Amino acid sequence: MATILSYPGSTVGAVLTEIKTERLLLRPLHEADRENIVALQADTETNKFNVVPHTVEGSRELFDVWMKQWAEHGFGYVTVSALDDPDVIAGFGGVRYHEWNGERVLNLAYRFWPFAWGKGYATEMAAAVVDWAEREIPDVPVIANIMESNKPSIRVAERLGFRIHTKEEFEGAPSLHLRR
Repeated sequence: MATILSYPGSTVGAVLTEIKTERLLLRPLHEADRENIVALQADTETNKFNVVPHTVEGSRELFDVWMKQWAEHGFGYVTVSALDDPDVIAGFGGVRYHEWNGERVLNLAYRFWPFAWGKGYATEMAAAVVDWAEREIPDVPVIANIMESNKPSIRVAERLGFRIHTKEEFEGAPSLHLRR
């Protein structure tokens, strides 16, 4: 069961301040997280399913986009740490506004360092964030766009009740668009 500290009605909408799950601490991205998150986003191992892997420069630009999301909307991707080791970032993920085929959606994402793989962290984090999003921003659907070859990420989405909505090509490879 997640303990969620957030408050609706802010001038920027629903604001996510922190989520604690049974094992994890999810908190907003901070500028101090930049190098760690950029390194994770651009890491060769965490990009093995991307047709076009993320570069360090491209990851820095994405981090700026993610920080802008926080500034404008009061929520976005979060850092993920184990409650018993909150100073070590195991990964990041969450939801952010995105335009998908002309529709405003909340894009669900998750990316973790290899040391955190196989522990159920992505599922636990995503479940808490999706629950928050569906409660606080119910009019905007949560989606997950995942490369068809990325079976581990597809399994995470399916555990949360996401099902294939469409199959499309993204960056030259088959991609699944999943929704609950």
